[in-house]
This record gives sequence, C-alpha cells and structure tokens, in this order.
Amino acid sequence: MAMFRGLLLLVLAFFSQAGFSQTVPPEYTLRAGVITMEPGEEFWARFGHDAIVIENLQTGESMSFNFGFFDMGEPGFFGNFINGHMQYQLVALPTEDDLQHYREMGRGVGVQWLNLDQKQIRDLYTALAVNARPENSRYTYDYYKANCSTRVRNSLDAVLNGQIKTQLSSPSLGNSYRSESVRLAWPAKWMAMGFHLGLGPAADAPLSRWDEAFIPMRLRDSLREIKLADGKPLVSKEEELLPHRLSMPPSDMPAWKKTAFMIGIFLAIGIIFLARRTPRLLAFAAGIFWLIAGLLGCLMLFIWIGSAHWAGYRNANLFLLSPLALALLPSAWCLLRRKKPGKYFNGLLWFMAASAAVAGFLQMLPFLAQQNFEWVLMLLPVHLALAKSLGNKADTLQD
Repeated sequence: MAMFRGLLLLVLAFFSQAGFSQTVPPEYTLRAGVITMEPGEEFWARFGHDAIVIENLQTGESMSFNFGFFDMGEPGFFGNFINGHMQYQLVALPTEDDLQHYREMGRGVGVQWLNLDQKQIRDLYTALAVNARPENSRYTYDYYKANCSTRVRNSLDAVLNGQIKTQLSSPSLGNSYRSESVRLAWPAKWMAMGFHLGLGPAADAPLSRWDEAFIPMRLRDSLREIKLADGKPLVSKEEELLPHRLSMPPSDMPAWKKTAFMIGIFLAIGIIFLARRTPRLLAFAAGIFWLIAGLLGCLMLFIWIGSAHWAGYRNANLFLLSPLALALLPSAWCLLRRKKPGKYFNGLLWFMAASAAVAGFLQMLPFLAQQNFEWVLMLLPVHLALAKSLGNKADTLQD
C-alpha cells in the first residue's frame, strides 16, 4: 500500500506539472488493449486488477489508464474505508511504470489487443484523458459495483455503444458476489471467512456475465466471447507481458459444509466434557466465545445500520453471533468464581440457542435464504451445548 501511495503521489505530481496530451495527432496509428493482472498475495490484491492501455505504434509510447489508485494519507481515509465511502482515482501513467510493481511481486500480466478502429480508440483515449484530470479522477469505490474492473468494462462499453452489456446480460453461470469473494480470498483463510461471515443475502443473487466483470479475470474471459457488429471478435490478439509466479485461487468456491459440521460437533462434545470435568475452564472458554461473538455481532450490525456496505445488510449471521452475547460476560465471571449468575442467565442462553435455530430455519425460506448454512452447522451445536451444560451448572450454584 505504501508503494502505491508513493507512486500515486509521484505520478500526480508529474502530470500536474507536465500534463499530457488529451488528443493524438492524426498521423499516428494507435492500438488499444486491456491488461489483466493476476491475483497477488496482499489482501487488497486478491481480486486481481486490470487497466486500459493505449499504444502509439509509430513512437512505441504506451499509456496505461489505471482506475485502482488510492491514497492512505488523505484526510479521513480510514473513516471512509470503514463507512464504505473510500475514494479511488484514475491515473494515467506509462505502461512500463504501471507494470513494474507486478513484475516485482511475481504477478502475471497479459494484454488483450482489441479490434477497435482509429476513431473508437481516439474517442476512448480522449474520454480517459479527460477522466484522468485531477478534478475528474476521483470516484467512490464499491467492491462490487464500482471498482477498477467495472470502470474498464464501462469505458469499453461506452465506446462500443453498449455492445458489451448487451452480450453479457445473458443468464448467470451461477456465480454470486459471495462465491467469487470467498473463492478469490481462499488462499488467505481469514479473509475468505471474513467475506463469508460478513456478507448478507444481497451477495447471494446470481450474477449476469456483465455483473461478474467486477472480477478482472472474469472480464478478460468474457471479452474473448464478444462479437462486434460486423461479426469480428472484439479481441484480436492476446500476449503475455509478465509470467505469473504465485499460486492461483481455486476455480470454484470451496465446499466446507462437512468441515463446519464436524467442527461444530467437536466443539459441542468438548463443551459437555468440560462441563463435567473442569467447569471453570468452560466458564473461561465461554466468556471468550461470548466476547468474540458479541464483537462480531456489533460489527455486522454496524455494517447494516451504520455504513454504506450494502452487501452486508440484513445479515442472518446476527442470529448466530449476536451483540447480546456481551450481556453474558458478567455471568461468565460469576461462573469462573463459582458464583450463581443472574436470574436472566438461563433465559438469555436459551434465547441465543433459539436464535441460532432460527438461522437454520431461514435456510428453508427461499425468499429469505442466505448462503450461511456452514455457520449454522458450526455454531448451532455450540449454542445448544452451552445452554444445556451451563444452564444446568448454574442451577447447582448458590448466590
């Protein structure tokens, strides 16, 4: 990130002083393409990246129009990030400079040269050059609907008078924002689980090929199938610019329902065992679980009611990880000291277990369904085991 910020400031400083031409003399022949960068290892690079490149065939000069720059040093950056109002920028820079970072990171880069005529390429270049002006370059970033790849898609679609959108509005291949996010983040399990846990039902709607293009690699695949009005393919040629030296994410969202169920059963058995042998250790472990559950619940509730992260709204995982879990922490302290918890302890325990069961019931309602059954399989046995074991234990203690 620090490198991107420094490069951004350097590029902006250069162009603000020197400027660059918004038109190209008619005697020059241009070609336009899309460069696609494979996923990287940093968490912000897991989804891959892309940009539009325009090359002057007479001079060999090549300009990359990259919508993926941001400045962590700008005032309010982290607040905007948390609230879903993060600002990204389009930056125009020499293509070789744009590729240097990916070369150093070992990320593969390929280019698709496009069958555009000279007028279309010049119109594309002019539109991008105007958009790259400092007063026009910023946009509010959305992970799914307004990112680097959707901006590349929209720019090409505009110059082709909507031909891309028309051809990519076909029925879905079955992918969703959740499946794509979890799949691409899977090499970093904490990130994949974070997406899976934090996304709500809106992230489970089947995507058209047009919507799938929020992923640069999906856009690359779709561009190969686009036909122009005269029947020619949009992509005339593909070249590898940099080899990919990193591991690739899975091609489909990994299935882990069986694993989730086994973890849930194992944890439930462990809770029952600790309740019989070392109840104080169970009280400590339960307190840790309720703390984590409560904090995650507060975060999911904030995403819903306090941020613009629409893909996390109405998250049914709030039935499994509720902010109410924080109200059980005083009871965990009482149990740890072998004291009887408050009179509402049992009721709250069973209420949370019932809420977890509701999350499972919602899986049977197609108009409310959210793809979170893995979390139900993992956490429902835990809630039931805690309610049964600690509820019974609390009844044997004295005030």
